[in-house]
Amino acid sequence: MKAMVLENIGQPLQCRDLPMPEPSPNQVLIRVHACAVCRTDLHVYDGDLTEPKLPLVLGHEIVGTIEKLGANIKGLVAGQRIGVPWLGHTCGTCRYCVSDRENLCDNAGFTGYQIDGGFAEYTVADHNFCFPIPRRYSDIDAAPLLCAGLIGFRALRLAGDASRLGLYGFGAAAHIIAQVAHHQGREVYAFTRPGSTDKQAFAKKLGAVWADDSDATPPHPLDAAIIFAPVGALLPISLQHIVKGGVVVCAGIHMDTIPAFEYDLLWGERVVRSVANLTRRDGHDFLELAPQVPVRTQVEPFALEDANQALERLRSGTIEGAAVLVVHSS
Repeated sequence: MKAMVLENIGQPLQCRDLPMPEPSPNQVLIRVHACAVCRTDLHVYDGDLTEPKLPLVLGHEIVGTIEKLGANIKGLVAGQRIGVPWLGHTCGTCRYCVSDRENLCDNAGFTGYQIDGGFAEYTVADHNFCFPIPRRYSDIDAAPLLCAGLIGFRALRLAGDASRLGLYGFGAAAHIIAQVAHHQGREVYAFTRPGSTDKQAFAKKLGAVWADDSDATPPHPLDAAIIFAPVGALLPISLQHIVKGGVVVCAGIHMDTIPAFEYDLLWGERVVRSVANLTRRDGHDFLELAPQVPVRTQVEPFALEDANQALERLRSGTIEGAAVLVVHSS
């Protein structure tokens, strides 16, 4: 099978012919139809996340059909369409797993990081961490829901019942969660890279009541903010615009250094918290909600062989919405 392989950190992915993977008793073999490209893929590629298996097939927003079932699989059938997210395995027995916090499992395995992912024609996945895909979505439209959507949804939950919500970084996740927040009756304030007037117009098209540069002051104080951009300097900036008792949620798996800031910015029972991974409950809840909004994903398709180009376009911020590798047509 053809796959785009990360052989060394920071070096372009290589197109390789790999043996067809064989599912273990608890896994399914998946014919990959589409795989979205996530900023986390860039963090793995760049070495910001320091424990990848190498060589590695990136990709953790996978949509495909089941080609073969492992010996222990019940409840799934060959030909069924499923999605595979970042969280690919947990131990099921640690203090986190038994307290509905499996996203914090110390022995977790992650798709496209310790487990080969979806930048390939076929992959295998633990059947316990596969989700049915709502029928209304095509393969390429569904792919961004599996990380941009899921992590954004978890971040939105942790932002509480904020009426005025700021979104810092208007990429794949923000363009999905802006729609959910708008559907819930919240006011969305979008912050983009300075000068990104196209992203600001895109945000307003998706329901934002205001959009401007990341260093701009919104017209009203915010009840909460979600930082999707991996830019540490945005934390003290966002705190300046949060009301007392408000929340800033750092939604990325990696962020560069956060500069020192005065305690006055945090005082007043303001809260700063991070989002780590996702739970299966997040996945099921969000994929049930998305068609009701309905969330519409904006995607730019790329061929599997163009994965390096998709990564660089993501890095440069020139993707409107999400990049998606189209592997097999359904």
